[in-house]
Amino acid sequence: MDRRRESAVLAPDESSYTQLAIVEKYERFVEYIYPVLQNAPRKHGIARDAMLRCMFDQAEMFIVAGKSKQISRLYSADANLSLLRFWLRFMAASKRKIVTPHQHRVALVHLAEVGRMLGAWMKSMKGGGRDG
Repeated sequence: MDRRRESAVLAPDESSYTQLAIVEKYERFVEYIYPVLQNAPRKHGIARDAMLRCMFDQAEMFIVAGKSKQISRLYSADANLSLLRFWLRFMAASKRKIVTPHQHRVALVHLAEVGRMLGAWMKSMKGGGRDG
């Protein structure tokens, strides 16, 4: 194997870096909101569990999207981010107050950063001529 070919095999592509960066940024969101959800009152267990499932599905979606290099996987991850925002609004509603207004704002800031990164990732994949 010549040097050029060997370096091409060993060098990670740009999507690997993007995937790693977005997963790390998303982990910050999870680290922030997970303890809040764990302290949710028992009567809100169904909503809490649905949000937790959605949160951990999101991490899997980013990893699968990065490995598959299919833009359709990124669209699925984007849709799931919208679902996470729904659950945050639901939990922050004045009738429930599972999440305080401050916790809601901080969590949304984390998700907004992840959303911007995901949007850039989607744009780069569209520009690369790959499709799902």
